[in-house]
Amino acid sequence: METPRRSLAAALGALLLAACSGPAQDTGQHAVRHYGSLAFRPCTLTSPYLTTNVEAQCATLPVAEDPDQPEGRKVALNVAWLPATNEGAATDDPVFFLAGGPGQSAVEVWPAIDASFREVRKSRHVILVDQRGTGQSNPLSCKDDQGRNAYGDTEDLGEAAAVAFARQCAASLEADPRFYTTTDAVRDLDSVRAALGAEKINVAGASYGTRVAQQYAMRLPQHTRSVVIDGVIPNELALGSDHARNLDAALALQFQRCQDTPACKDKFGGDMREQLRGLMARLGTETVETDYRDPLTGEVARDRVTPGAVAGITRMYSYYPQGAALLPLVLSEAHQGRYGSLMSLAKLLETQMGDQFMHGMQLSVICAEDADLLQDNPDDRDTVLGNTMGDYLKAQCSAWPTGKRPADFHAPWASDLPTLLLSGELDPVTPPRYGEQIVRNLPNGRHIVLKGQGHGTFGVGCMPKLLGRFLESADAKALDAKCLDSLDYVPPFTSFNGWEP
Repeated sequence: METPRRSLAAALGALLLAACSGPAQDTGQHAVRHYGSLAFRPCTLTSPYLTTNVEAQCATLPVAEDPDQPEGRKVALNVAWLPATNEGAATDDPVFFLAGGPGQSAVEVWPAIDASFREVRKSRHVILVDQRGTGQSNPLSCKDDQGRNAYGDTEDLGEAAAVAFARQCAASLEADPRFYTTTDAVRDLDSVRAALGAEKINVAGASYGTRVAQQYAMRLPQHTRSVVIDGVIPNELALGSDHARNLDAALALQFQRCQDTPACKDKFGGDMREQLRGLMARLGTETVETDYRDPLTGEVARDRVTPGAVAGITRMYSYYPQGAALLPLVLSEAHQGRYGSLMSLAKLLETQMGDQFMHGMQLSVICAEDADLLQDNPDDRDTVLGNTMGDYLKAQCSAWPTGKRPADFHAPWASDLPTLLLSGELDPVTPPRYGEQIVRNLPNGRHIVLKGQGHGTFGVGCMPKLLGRFLESADAKALDAKCLDSLDYVPPFTSFNGWEP
């Protein structure tokens, strides 16, 4: 039997693989390959949390930071090319993968999802472009004096400190944050397309990347062959406006799974949402400290347990079925005054997830595109997240140099382009209703909801085969998706050794 710590580490590994990856490494070889006008050199995409390395070709493409100042400061876009495994049969319409966030690097994310595109890569090249402000494309990285990324820390900083942090970060950057928006990213993607000499491309976006994909297809339909979007965000939506409601709705479904599982119900009792509400209320009025084992060093540390830590764990672990399966156990332990497991998970998220997202780029996107549309909703006050996220974003945006969005930026995307939309049934951030909303305006679109899944479904079950078939045929409605019927729910953990047999 595994020890609780080893079992927990195994579950965490499964949870975080979808989000953690490393930069491209130069292989030391110097053979130059050309794709269009770009000169690529061999490189290896690696991840500290995966044994899989992905061989690729890497290049840079300088573009103007400010489109109205073509001779001014440049952004060197980091571009990776993954040649088709059967290059002799490769088509001339590559796939551009667009990462989430806002703030993730496509190049850094790729090793975790390469297997999801194994069928696609048989006949198509894949192109990864680090969106400006992420990865190695002039990243807008914000760190405090202790080296912490503000992604996971703003709620515990206090609003005034968070605003000061944003102001200090903007002043420290060698960049003009006004020009790091989705609209700028779309222009960059088309610059890469043109440099490659591709008349049309297929765009595949995940999470926030689905916004980029829709904006590209909306503004450049003549250069778009097909669209795949996973964990979809409607153009009409202001990022952050529904997070609180979506999380609580997903938690209701996930906690109901525990109630429907006799071993879980017997172990953790009745109303888990009420237990969570009581836990956060107690931590909001009492100063609670606990010992926990640092997930990176293994050393015992001590720190304060905050409502923000509980909210962060609840939100991020709801993204994936394996993480959601841990929540009843971890929250029950904390409800009973045993906080060690929760704090270990919180520190792991703070360390790993914080480094995944460039907070400055995130602010550049949200401040220009969404912040003025965020409004307090009284119904959110009793949710896990409350109105805190929107309040902090609006406050930080008051100190952030803010760009502009096109007048039609939030118009619904309507198109006859072939489009495949994917949603997880239990997704806490981009629920299936978003996909239903978008597909109404897509006569050649199809929306597939994957049973028991959370946020991000490219690699689930037979989806890699379906992705390959769709990109081959560009006909989403003709796909035979019966192979997804075998998907099931991940049972809730009743101990750190797993679920009941």
